[in-house]
Amino acid sequence: MIPARKGGPAGWVLDRYVGHKVRGAFRGLWVQGEPLPPPTRARLVYMNHCSWWDGFMLHQLAKSAGWDAYALMEEQNLRRYPFLARLGAFSVRRGEGASALESLRYAKALFSRPRTAVFVFPEGEQRPFGGGPLRLEGGVALLARAAGAECLPVAVRYVLLEHERPDILLDVGRAHPPAPLAHFERALQGGVDRLSAASSTAGFRLQVAGARGVAERWDAVRGRSARGEARA
Repeated sequence: MIPARKGGPAGWVLDRYVGHKVRGAFRGLWVQGEPLPPPTRARLVYMNHCSWWDGFMLHQLAKSAGWDAYALMEEQNLRRYPFLARLGAFSVRRGEGASALESLRYAKALFSRPRTAVFVFPEGEQRPFGGGPLRLEGGVALLARAAGAECLPVAVRYVLLEHERPDILLDVGRAHPPAPLAHFERALQGGVDRLSAASSTAGFRLQVAGARGVAERWDAVRGRSARGEARA
């Protein structure tokens, strides 16, 4: 297992690099549903996995919420991108019982820290958003039971709406205690379905501001000009 290696000069640089990338590529990260829980206890955050951006996105989400974030990642991918360990990624080898047990023990130890948020993508692989009913692997329910952790479903969608840059939309479900796998599937599917119906950011709360497009910058300039003309 590859453990997380957060902190240090490399972690500081990566933290700022990730923030720069996300804010430059997207108009904003928006949240609907339940308020993000405060960083007063450890929790298991489970999400659908629909984009390469998911790791960078969760880093920005956790930072804005004040959570100390970690993420479970397939070991071959973490070996390919080892810098992600500096952002809190730790590994598991799918299909290997000994590796799964080691990663489970490691994650359980993380939950002893009150600000910890352990992110998992229980689909087990990246899949297109809304590409059919969610099918989650059983490890998420096993980890929740072993750690006795509060569980938080968060659905994510990357969407190009009426602006130049795409938006990141999140649906935060209701936190729940460890439960059967079917409960995890229903909770996360509900968030995905709600995001599927969204056609704008109306009703969402801006969690992380990104970059404005040309039209938005131009409207801002015109607004200032119009105000100046009115004052004259």
